[in-house]
Amino acid sequence: MAELRLEELSAKTVVAANALSLKPGQEQFIAPVSYSAAAAVADPSTSWQRVVLDGDDVVGFIMGDFNPHAEHDEFKAILWRINVDADDQGRGIGTFAVKALADEARDRGVSRLHVIWESGELGPEQFFLRTGFQPIGETQYGETIGALDL
Repeated sequence: MAELRLEELSAKTVVAANALSLKPGQEQFIAPVSYSAAAAVADPSTSWQRVVLDGDDVVGFIMGDFNPHAEHDEFKAILWRINVDADDQGRGIGTFAVKALADEARDRGVSRLHVIWESGELGPEQFFLRTGFQPIGETQYGETIGALDL
């Protein structure tokens, strides 16, 4: 494994990010990266989208959002999306990306980062717990709201 690095999502990397594969059963917990990228166009000043590269290969994608004016606290600093290619899961790429988002949050003066996940056998809950998020509530749809104190 080469040294992992982050790069802003761009026209050069979006196709590779959109082609990241999932392990069987994970598809119910994630939407295509292009959906997240399109949603961020509404307010690019608050969106933080990065690809994770291993050498020249895109192996992951992470999207956060920092909106101090959001109506709900959990949306003021949130990890909206993380995806690591199926063949690269378990190598620390997701943890690397979450740490980078947490560093960005700290740099912006944020003291708590949030994430929302849906429970399920193949879902992301164990990953989020391993990276330090703790459940603090539920959405109106029964999804878990997690927080990482920075």
